[in-house]
Amino acid sequence: MLTKTSKQIINALVELAKLKEGEWLGVGVIAHRIKAPQNYLGKMLQSFAAKGLVLSQKGLGGGFQLAREPEKITLFDVVEPVENVSVWSNCALGMKKCSDTHPCPVHHEWKIVKENYLNFLKNTTVASLMK
Repeated sequence: MLTKTSKQIINALVELAKLKEGEWLGVGVIAHRIKAPQNYLGKMLQSFAAKGLVLSQKGLGGGFQLAREPEKITLFDVVEPVENVSVWSNCALGMKKCSDTHPCPVHHEWKIVKENYLNFLKNTTVASLMK
């Protein structure tokens, strides 16, 4: 259910979570380790630096590191800016008048799937992916 971009960013953050305190990892190394395009990954990591999930440092010995401890970064924090999953309020079948009181044929089942998926994202941390 995750886009390729979300998977790459999650894997990049897992690589950053492996760093010792004070270490930085260059985008080229990260891209090589997770088999992602370096330029695209660099742009994505810069956008996550603007969102406060990673820190960025230019120059020799620079690169990226996590801005917070991996236990405090959820998959929701990572996926939401890319996929905007919090607004999944549309009908799964595209019906305009679908609601709890006027449900489409799959409304109640989709609601359960959506809530479970959002709970999974909100309760899974980058740290838990390192195990």
